[in-house]
Order: sequence, then structure tokens, then C-alpha cells
Amino acid sequence: MANRRQWLTGAGVGVVAAAVIATGLSGTAGDSPFAGRSLFTALAGSAATGAPAAGSPGAPSATPTSSSGTSSPTPPPHASYAPMGAFTDSGAEGVQRINGLENWLGGTEATVGHTYLPGDDWSGIEGAGGLLKPWAAWKRAKQDRLFVLNVPMQEHNEDHVPDSEVRGLIRQGARGDFDAHFTKLAMRLVDLGVPDTVIVLGWEMNGTTYTHRCGPDPEGWKTYWNRIVAAMRAVPGQHFRFDFTPNRGQDAIGWTECYPGDKSVDIVGMDSYDQPPGETFNDQITEPYGLQAQVDFAAQHGKAISYPEWGLFRNGDNPDYMRKMLQWIDDHEPMYQTITDYCPHGVWQCTENPKSSKVYRSVLFGRKPAPEPTPTPTPTPTETGTPTPSGTPTPTVSPSATPTTPIPTTPVPTTPTVTPSVLPPVTPTPALTPVAVPTVSPSGSPTATPNPQAGPTPLPPPVEACLPIQLTEEQKKQYASGEICIRLQPKAPPASSTPTPKPKPTTAKPAPTTPTPQATTPAPSLSPTPALSPTPALSPTPTP
Repeated sequence: MANRRQWLTGAGVGVVAAAVIATGLSGTAGDSPFAGRSLFTALAGSAATGAPAAGSPGAPSATPTSSSGTSSPTPPPHASYAPMGAFTDSGAEGVQRINGLENWLGGTEATVGHTYLPGDDWSGIEGAGGLLKPWAAWKRAKQDRLFVLNVPMQEHNEDHVPDSEVRGLIRQGARGDFDAHFTKLAMRLVDLGVPDTVIVLGWEMNGTTYTHRCGPDPEGWKTYWNRIVAAMRAVPGQHFRFDFTPNRGQDAIGWTECYPGDKSVDIVGMDSYDQPPGETFNDQITEPYGLQAQVDFAAQHGKAISYPEWGLFRNGDNPDYMRKMLQWIDDHEPMYQTITDYCPHGVWQCTENPKSSKVYRSVLFGRKPAPEPTPTPTPTPTETGTPTPSGTPTPTVSPSATPTTPIPTTPVPTTPTVTPSVLPPVTPTPALTPVAVPTVSPSGSPTATPNPQAGPTPLPPPVEACLPIQLTEEQKKQYASGEICIRLQPKAPPASSTPTPKPKPTTAKPAPTTPTPQATTPAPSLSPTPALSPTPALSPTPTP
């Protein structure tokens, strides 16, 4: 945000100027409270109002009393909270102070660790040196912790580089000239065991403070962002999430003009300090590119929200802002939020905001983290359920034997279909005593009209001859083979002059396994006539 460091006035400026000379640092006070971060953390209190600096003898202890001097508040009704933390220092000191902040908040866990890579040169942006190691160790100590890392996109990031030079640097980045630096950083983070780091890349790009700003060439800047994300995601083992975090409000350029696209952004963040002077919190919500615009934009793009930087600024100790900002965070459930905790922004290490400190502590005192890590064990039940299907094949084997038993019933329907009662219309030589014997299922049905005078005269074996007869087209459809023949058998010659009773017409009886009572229907039309006598002309003739 523009001109956020102009609070260093009067005697405070002399202190900072002396410190700059003593440390060999160059440059003037810029727009962001994170420019020259380590220096201003050490001098924040003394430069502003003479308050003790963090880490100095007068700095807060591990369990300080509230800035307002009140006793420990009771936990609020809203007992859970979005993952939270505070920026207290960029190096190992920042890690060590997390425990003191938790004690001051009555055991509320600061589950978010937040720091910044220096943007002086490319080696700092690559994560060289020991700055990342203590943060990585802190993150690995507990599974539910989140490590947030601000990463500059250009070296000389706070050297007030003019727009014309920034434009050329953006185009170099868009060509891929700087990809290797970000590949090294990604490999370092994976090697340190923090492959899921949240990367706040090129933060406050819509302002004028940083060399990695977007305004001089928005299109080239978006291409450059996408190249950085692609280079870091190409490193094996990474699970980075990239946070697009502008300043709240219009600033130098509308921040939506710098948005690089959904494929390379996981979180839409916002740095939101209490400024400019006289602006109400409702103004901060409704202004163009304000808090409501951020929430709406993130929802439209399916992204989570975050507040990596927020705190007091131009309106002094403002408990109304503190209360309403905490309520906004509760209502909109960001992925994480980290207050900037040094003067003039902070509430724990800065003693000049006692009213806001009391509000912050009373709201967050004794809270428990929101149950976000609970969904993590959900993959485990899916594995235990896998053996269940393995037992199901056992029941499926036994039913398979049951359908085999109805198979013998299939020949039953064939018998009635082969012996229909359509033989009476047959015209050839009614003088014979034909017996319909289909080739498929022979039947002994002619015995249904026995002759009571027939004696038990033995007959010669049947002659295997068949006399085909003509069938109509309708009759052919009723037989499986489409044809029918008459099996002929000669009568026994008379033994003497005494009248011999007519023999009973018989046929070769098949095995009695398939008797069909339906076969008795053709018998009335085929009953023998007393006048019949064997005709020599109809002697059995073999037919195929």
C-alpha cells in the first residue's frame, strides 16, 4: 500500500536515518512496512513513539500482560477460528516468538508461520542462507501447521527502480530469463521438507513500492507470473499453492488487471491495513477493489481467500477497525490470516495500541482451531472397505448351480408340438392303417383303439421303410422337419382256412420314457376299416 512507512516522522526519522547510515543501507523510506523488514522490526517501537523494539529489553515477554493492563479475558462464544498467525520477525526470532504469542492468547494456537525472502539479489530469492531452515523445522513439527512465504519476483525489489526499467525486467522474466532462480527455490523448499508451502508471489503488485509491480506492463507481468509458477510446479515432489495478494483498493492499477488466470492461482489474498485516514471499515468493504470485491472475485473464480497482511495504520489505535476486521475474518473464513505485529500495525509487540490490543486478545483468547484437519483421515476408511467386495464372490458361486436343474424340462415342450391333431385332412390312401410316427418323438398312440378280437399272433420285425405323404403348407409349419411319412408293416398270412381275427395294428414301441397322452387324438380318424385288405401294389418301398 502506498506510503505506509511515512509514519516515521520527527525524531523517529533521525533515529532511522542514523541506523541506515550505521548499517550501510541505502534508499529512503518506501511505501510498504515490509521494506527493509529486519531493520524496521528492530526499530519499530523506538522510531515511532519510543516504544521498546521487538527483542529489546523492553519488548514483550513470553507471557506479557495485555497492553491495556487487564486480566486474561474469557474465551468468546465463537470458540473456533480460521488458521491464524502473526508476522513478528523474518528469521529464527520470528519462530521463537510464536510460542509467546500463543501464551498471551491463552493457549490459542498460531498454526500459521509467515515470513519473507529478501529481495536484494537473486541468491536471497533462491532461499540461500539459513533463513528458511528454522521455519521448515517449525512447520514439520506438527501436521496441521501452514507455512506462508512471500517471494519477490525481482531483485533490487525495494530500490525504487523506475517504470521504464521495471518494464524491461518484466519482459525479461516473460521470456524465461529468470526461471532458473525459482526452480532453485522450489528444489530447496522440497529438500527442506516443506513442499506444500503457500507462495505469496509478487505481493502488492498493484502498488508502486516494489520492483515486481505490475503497472508498467500488466500483460507481460501476467506472463512472467505464469512462467514462475510453471517452473516451480515442474520440480518433483512439490505441492505448492500460489497466493495472488494485491493491496486493498485501487492503488496504482486495478488489481484485477494483473490477475494471471485461474490455472496458476490457488488463493486470492489481500493486504488490508487501516488506511487512509478517516476511512471507515464500511468504506474498506465497499470501495472499488475493496474487501467485498475480493470475496466476490474469489467466489467467481472458485478460489479460497486469505489475509497475509493486515493491521492498524493511519487511524492510530482504532478498536472499531480491529473488532470489525476480526468479525469480517470470522464471517468469511479465509484459508489463513496473519496480522503484522510490530508498530504501528501490531497488538502484541507494539504497546502503542492498547485499546485494539484488548479487542484482539479478547476475541482470540482461548480459541481452538477450526476443525479443518479432520477431513484428512477420510482416505483411510476407503482402504478398509476394500476387503468387503472380496467376500462377495462366495455367494455368487452357489446360485450358479441352481439354474442348471431346469435343463431336463426343455424336451417336454417338443412332444406336443410334434404331434398335432392335423392328420385327418391327409388324403393319400385312407385304406391303409397309417400311424403317425414323427421321427423326433415316436409314439405308441395307435394302441388307444385296440381290436378285442386280435390275438397274440407274433409279427415279423418291422420293415424300416417310410412312405412320404403330401402335406399342405400350413401342416408343414406345424412339424419340426416339415415332412411326415407312414411306416408300413405287412400283415401275417392266414395260417388256415378258419377265419383268423384281424391282427391288432401295432408299431414298434419305443422306450416308455416319453409317453404322451396327446398322441391319442389322431386315433379316431385313423381307425382300421374291416374291408381293408393288403394291396400288393403298396408293398413297402425304401425311401430315403
